Amino acid sequence: MDIRSNHNALAFEVTHRLVLSIAIPMTLGFMTTPLLGLTNTAVVGRMGNAEALAGLAIGAMLFDLILGSFNFLRASTTGLTAQAYGRRDRHEQQAVFSRALISALGCGLALLGLSPLLMAAGLKLMGAEGAIAEATSTYFSIRILAAPAALANYAILGFVLGRGQGNVGLLLQAIINGINILLSMYLGLTLDWGVAGVAWGTMAGETVGALAGLAIVLRGFGKAERPAWAEIFSRHRLAELFALNRDILIRTFVLIGAFTIMTRIGTSFGAVTLAANAVVMNFFLLSGYYLDGLANAAEQIIGRAIGARYRPAFDRGLKLTTLWSFGLAAIGSAFFFLAGPWLISVLTTSPEVRQAAETYLPWAAVTGLTGALAFLMDGVFIGATWSADMRNRMLMSFAGYLLMLAIFVPLFGNHGLWLAMNAFLLFRGVLLVMLVKPRADQTFRAVQ
Repeated sequence: MDIRSNHNALAFEVTHRLVLSIAIPMTLGFMTTPLLGLTNTAVVGRMGNAEALAGLAIGAMLFDLILGSFNFLRASTTGLTAQAYGRRDRHEQQAVFSRALISALGCGLALLGLSPLLMAAGLKLMGAEGAIAEATSTYFSIRILAAPAALANYAILGFVLGRGQGNVGLLLQAIINGINILLSMYLGLTLDWGVAGVAWGTMAGETVGALAGLAIVLRGFGKAERPAWAEIFSRHRLAELFALNRDILIRTFVLIGAFTIMTRIGTSFGAVTLAANAVVMNFFLLSGYYLDGLANAAEQIIGRAIGARYRPAFDRGLKLTTLWSFGLAAIGSAFFFLAGPWLISVLTTSPEVRQAAETYLPWAAVTGLTGALAFLMDGVFIGATWSADMRNRMLMSFAGYLLMLAIFVPLFGNHGLWLAMNAFLLFRGVLLVMLVKPRADQTFRAVQ
């Protein structure tokens, strides 16, 4: 079979339905996460113990930082799986999943072994002492037991997304967060276990989710396509995976650093401004749910198109995901402009914080628009596994962000801070989109 006929055999049509079949389930799945956080906070909050609530908040934040650093396990698995799926190479799909799962379990066990050091460092970093430190330690020491399962869930989610199975991704997210919520309420309130109950609920949710995910994935594997251990541990494939994970990890750390710097600078403007920033930042986080869902769709479609060596699907996928990203971002921004004052009044009762939050609301309301291209391009470059470009452009954007902070924060204070953040989002998207056509031309030309 020549290359041209192979292209025809692997061709697929990209439709609005295909895009939304991935984006909508994953958006719904992502939206269960804040519900989980609200439930856990409410469970411990009903104890009437401020130290326990503070300890839970610190513990949850430490895990967000630690586990969030391993998101490369999900992203790289999605890109590599999508490309193997586009080639209809079931053999390599199994090999990709095996490498990802082994990497996830290895990293999880390493976290488990390092947990005493991580907990000590976290407590020192956050300045937690006394009853707050005790609550954080209780939460951390229980939840860390689920580290292997939590990271395995990254690999599982990456695999099902790479195959375009958005509904399976939603099901797994619902299992993980649903069990977490129900058990946290039962153990924390009914049995009065407090912080420990919430931690055990989280541990159980991650573990059951991982087992359910493994059962679903492994059931779809055929013995005929099972890779040999030598193939799974191929030096070439492992080097490719390591480079991809390294680049995504660097990109993630830089992104975390950008938001950390924003919070740190916001602290210098006083408690009211800091609280106002935290309130309106929720609007950007909400925008991130549907933008992430569309980025997931882009990962799968772009990766599949490259695997199939079918340029029309690449171009059509890029066009439709861009259309939906900017369309929903525009609707979201309009909603936050109109409903923002009411949402602010729901989130805080402080008159001073409300007034300050409404002052900075326009900056937060447009972050969906300024960030739409950045989210989408991350999905495109992950699906295409153009990770070095994504890393380099993130570093360039971060340098521009620091320059904007240095210029505009002294001039405009907190307004300058929000200006710099919106510029950072724009830098990321524009710098990446400039590379899409030349990289795509290079990639598809290689097989013509």
